[in-house]
Amino acid sequence: MNAPVIAYVALGANLGDPIGTLLDACEALHQLPESSGVQVSGFYRTAPIDADGPDYINAVARLQTRLSAHQLLHHLLAIENQHGRERHYTNAPRTLDLDLLLYGDQTIQTDDLIVPHPRMHLRAFVLQPLAELAPNLRLAQGSIQQLLQACADQAITPLDPH
Repeated sequence: MNAPVIAYVALGANLGDPIGTLLDACEALHQLPESSGVQVSGFYRTAPIDADGPDYINAVARLQTRLSAHQLLHHLLAIENQHGRERHYTNAPRTLDLDLLLYGDQTIQTDDLIVPHPRMHLRAFVLQPLAELAPNLRLAQGSIQQLLQACADQAITPLDPH
């Protein structure tokens, strides 16, 4: 049996009922096999980056899991599909986007999975909720606080507590 690993997952949606969808996705994370201790940041409203469409609602979840990174990815994709995720083109608006950001301290680079997520250090909509859950986290590019300062031009608005 795999040793438990702390994983971080980004959640985002900007079609349909984004808040309801994120709440459903959080519930689905709580139901993952061989996983426990799910914690979810607050929700944030952000403008799309490199894309058109409505504002996004974003959050980050932390969980402890014995699933392998690829097993976890498989479950995340299944949750997206249950919420009608379609992949028409890069950065298209979406009903639900779940990205595996970090899987312990592992570096993974396969055709279907890159961990740590290659653009997370450039995205306030990932860094701000991640900072709620792990304020002392350090990525290869710097501390969460330093990276957030570098993204200060990206508007991010906290929503009322959910």
